[in-house]
Amino acid sequence: MQDNKLKFFLKQSWLIIAASFVFGALLAVTQGAWQPRIDANQIAKFNKLASSMIEDANDFQIPQQMAEFTVDMGKGKKLKTEVKLATNAATGETFGWAFIAVGSGFADKIKLVVTTDIKCEKILGYGVLFSNETPGFGDKIKRDDFKQQFVGAPVGQLTLTKIPKKEENKDKDRDKIVAITGATVSSKAVVEIFNNVIPQVKAELESKGLLK
Repeated sequence: MQDNKLKFFLKQSWLIIAASFVFGALLAVTQGAWQPRIDANQIAKFNKLASSMIEDANDFQIPQQMAEFTVDMGKGKKLKTEVKLATNAATGETFGWAFIAVGSGFADKIKLVVTTDIKCEKILGYGVLFSNETPGFGDKIKRDDFKQQFVGAPVGQLTLTKIPKKEENKDKDRDKIVAITGATVSSKAVVEIFNNVIPQVKAELESKGLLK
């Protein structure tokens, strides 16, 4: 009786099983065919965001010493990131560093392109490479008024606050970031990305002798 049930199941489900293998193979082939274009689009978007923050730079390359750099994300998670030197291809002049920094947001992961000066002492800004934060709230991390707070902030531990800065203290409180109203979680996520990733990048650059 049991054998009959098994034969009946196999007879009825063979088409589904076969289709699963076929569609799986097609998906793998499609992914392989499109991957070079996906990678090229990611690089183009990275360069566009980075050059918008470092205007005189038009070339971004990973130094050989940083090719295998991995960030400790905490809780046993590690993530390879790309740390690129921002230069002018024509003059050879160097302007700073640009790299991908990732962390957990309210709805999904947040992936940023972060830039710093050549000594990795001052933040030049960030652009959002990927985010699924709540429309109208968390997605305000893309707004210039929030992003502008990070420009000129010192590399180190930033502090999130809900208290607006007084005009006379704006230059003094460069390490304080005012949270977006109604999107504290997303604001905190961005600050935590900076506090976790940039110090690790700076320490690695120093250990490789790339900061002078």
